[in-house]
Amino acid sequence: QVQLVESGGGSVQAGGSLRLSCAASGRTFSTYHTGWFRQAPGKEREFVAAISWSGRSTHYADSVKGRFTISRDNAKNTVYLLMNSLKPEDTAVYYCALKRTADWGPNWDSEKFSSWGQGTQVTVSS
Repeated sequence: QVQLVESGGGSVQAGGSLRLSCAASGRTFSTYHTGWFRQAPGKEREFVAAISWSGRSTHYADSVKGRFTISRDNAKNTVYLLMNSLKPEDTAVYYCALKRTADWGPNWDSEKFSSWGQGTQVTVSS
């Protein structure tokens, strides 16, 4: 079973950048599409970005398109989320997870993902 550990969160000012990492244990990690989600206080968990198992396909929520970049290094069993031009509304706990099925979209609901990490806090101040 694959276990995921997120890191790289922190506090930044608006306009700043952070790079989150999602490190996986288990030899099958490279066979899973992987996603990033976030959850702000009092709000539901929402999809942020996903990357295919090969890294050749990516998909983003409209709210982060053009600012965030998802990538992966299967040799290091790690998926990254580079976040630029951060806004206060990006403040949330960020989680990575594995897609349960091999299909690529169009459903990016959190229920389609499993093996959630513990999350990493991102706080953006204005």
